[in-house]
Amino acid sequence: MILDAFALTDRVAVITGASQGIGEAIAVAMAEAGARVVLSSRTRGRLEEVADRIAGFGGRSLIVEADVTDRSGHERIVKETLSQWGRIDILVNNAGINRRNLPEDFLEEDWDVVVDTNLKGPFFLTQRVGREMIRQQYGKIVHIASLASITGLPNIPAYTAAKGGIGALTYQLAIQWAKHNINVNSICPGYILTALTTGIHESERGEYIRNRVAMGRWGAPKDIAGTAVFLASAASDYLTGQLIVVDGGWMAGG
Repeated sequence: MILDAFALTDRVAVITGASQGIGEAIAVAMAEAGARVVLSSRTRGRLEEVADRIAGFGGRSLIVEADVTDRSGHERIVKETLSQWGRIDILVNNAGINRRNLPEDFLEEDWDVVVDTNLKGPFFLTQRVGREMIRQQYGKIVHIASLASITGLPNIPAYTAAKGGIGALTYQLAIQWAKHNINVNSICPGYILTALTTGIHESERGEYIRNRVAMGRWGAPKDIAGTAVFLASAASDYLTGQLIVVDGGWMAGG
């Protein structure tokens, strides 16, 4: 049955930035699909709420508090996951931040924190998890990229550089690791209403975005979760090195 190919039964999935927004939605959806999920972020309190939500429908989760920019945190994620469940089948690099300013006024410290969180940290976590996937000759890596990976957006130069780097890294890792049965893909969300985008959503630009999106609304975190489950499942076994846009028709509008 084709629906069986979308199941994640007993797969082990690590999701960063799982305490809220897109990360939370993906973690819950993967648990609903049968995966054992590792919930990681810097805020344990919110992770416990997500874990309780998953336990409420009989799902299984493990909390690992870690900062994606901290290499020791990467090691902790891997070691605690292997200790609990013995393998890592899926990695979702979702944790991210943003800083906004005119390019001519952008601060070096803002550049560094955005690039460290959105590009450097995900690469080195992927490197560490990738070693385990190479050892087991199986893996699904899903990066949460952005429309900024493929088009220009105003006043986010560091975010654009980092997410553009994630897109390029997707291509590179896909060709490098295909021989190890590892799929590497990215999701490029459009404008999704989360804690990070509330300010824009409520501004004049938020109304402009809503009017331009073909579907006439901002996305919700759950709108990204289905694509993530697909990319983590056997249904996507012949799909790698792709940036999949989930934007309600923003890019289709030109």
